[in-house]
Amino acid sequence: MNTRSLRYRLVLWYATWLIAVFAIAGVLLHFGLRQYLERNLAATERLRAERIVLLLHRAPLAAPRDIPAEITAAFAPEASGRFIRLSRSDGTVLYQSGQPADQAFDAGSIARPREVGTRKERQRDGVELILATVAVEPGVFLETGESLAPALAELRRLLISLALGFAAVGAVALGGGVVLLRRALRPVEEITRSAERITSQNLSERLPVPPSGDEFELLSQALNRMITRLEEAFQHNRRFLADASHELRTPLTVLRGELEALVRRGDRVAEQRGSAGDLLEEVERLGVIVENLFALSRLDAGQAYTTHTRFDLARLVATTSEQMCLLAEDKGLKIACDTPAPVLVDGDPARIKQVVVNLLDNAIKYTPSGGGVKLGVAARAEEAVFEVTDNGVGIPPDAQAHVFDRFFRVDPARSRDVGGAGIGLSIVKAICTAHHGRVEVESAPGHGSCFRVCLPLAR
Repeated sequence: MNTRSLRYRLVLWYATWLIAVFAIAGVLLHFGLRQYLERNLAATERLRAERIVLLLHRAPLAAPRDIPAEITAAFAPEASGRFIRLSRSDGTVLYQSGQPADQAFDAGSIARPREVGTRKERQRDGVELILATVAVEPGVFLETGESLAPALAELRRLLISLALGFAAVGAVALGGGVVLLRRALRPVEEITRSAERITSQNLSERLPVPPSGDEFELLSQALNRMITRLEEAFQHNRRFLADASHELRTPLTVLRGELEALVRRGDRVAEQRGSAGDLLEEVERLGVIVENLFALSRLDAGQAYTTHTRFDLARLVATTSEQMCLLAEDKGLKIACDTPAPVLVDGDPARIKQVVVNLLDNAIKYTPSGGGVKLGVAARAEEAVFEVTDNGVGIPPDAQAHVFDRFFRVDPARSRDVGGAGIGLSIVKAICTAHHGRVEVESAPGHGSCFRVCLPLAR
């Protein structure tokens, strides 16, 4: 048996408390019954003494030779195992019963009374007596008493019966507790066996949920939710690796083809320069993909930003839009920036600028010539809201839920033509999440898109 198991410890704890309760109950019962027997016997002795006093009032004490006959005839103390003594305050004994027939106590060694009332006396051989003393008349006292041994013998028999009953009840209760505990812990065994079977290859399996309504059901539900999150994380990583491999495969294929062409063309310098330019573009594209993957990995590792300062988001957006105006002018677009008042936030300005650059770059790429892009920053409630709105091609409704997924493209062929790798919006979402904010999108095909970034205001 595993002494460290929960079942063993619960059974041990249950058995210990059960034994302790029975032991305490037995001790309290023993002393309570003993006190009750002693009080009851003392009351009986007082009543017997009062009856003897009534008898003595009918017989003159001046004729003590008639007293033994009267008492013996009425009470027979020797035969009944009781003690009776009539004495004066000066120690003169008018009557004393003899040795009891059952030799339960030594009548000659009982001490003289000191006062009226009841008392308990223990003799040398350990026999306990209950004695009652009453006043017959001034200076004359009557004592009655008997041994506690018969009452204590009955008490011992009762306690033995109770002990046997306690033992039987305890055995039944302990056995029932073990059975109930085994049934109660059976879901844990099933959960353990099911958890042992779950690996990274079968994360779709779930633990059994016992319909008991107790903590085990809550535990199973919590573990199943955790397994669901793990399954989603594994699937996300698998998709990420597949998408990353796909993205890197195309530039590598182009690089291989161009290099093979260079080898075949020999000394044609002009063509080699053109091929080298193409190779350089692909290398730069690979560099952008690798840098974005590196940024995502740092964000996933919790390294959201290295500096934490308070800055004006409106000014950052305005400055960034001015820096990217040339890119928009080359495509024939107009950028309007609406930042009427300072909006202070806490975070890493470099990371937030990356958010602005990525969103503005996407708006420029997917807005046709002659269109426009509008930037706006405002404080609403307790949030700083930054919006990038364009009148470009828009995003279909079924794709809006996936635009922040890594390597996702609404139109893969067209996105590759404009140089996108499908990582920019994932970086935007990761940075916003790291700054305790969020990013949203509203779009309609043919009517443009609006990306909204909400960040907590600086306190």
